[in-house]
Amino acid sequence: MRMTRSHLAKLTGLHKETIRYYELQGVLPAPERAANGYRVYTDKDRVRLKFIKDAKSLGYSLNEIKEVLQLLSTRMEANELREVVRDKIGQLEARIEALQKMKGLLSELLATAEEDIHQYLRTFRSDDDNQDLTL
Repeated sequence: MRMTRSHLAKLTGLHKETIRYYELQGVLPAPERAANGYRVYTDKDRVRLKFIKDAKSLGYSLNEIKEVLQLLSTRMEANELREVVRDKIGQLEARIEALQKMKGLLSELLATAEEDIHQYLRTFRSDDDNQDLTL
């Protein structure tokens, strides 16, 4: 099936500009041109865009997606794909750990006594501003 960028955008739920951006970034190959100069996309492009969209929703960056697509186009083996997924899981686990630490620090701040918070705030204020700070 051959289609215009507008039609492809409707099928994928992406903006036309997003599709063009993916082309410019090398994530989506440049399409053929019709006699009238319009870009002509195929069902293969639609499938590729679905993959890109799904991968982005899983937290992959465009560069990571581009690498995976290059590997897939060179007959990537199942074990190689599994390794890419394992790497992403490791990255996500590290991110979750960092976010949990941040949450803990923020929870500690909320649990801090009111008097201690005011003392902390005083360290950032000029002497004139500290007079206005009430407990």
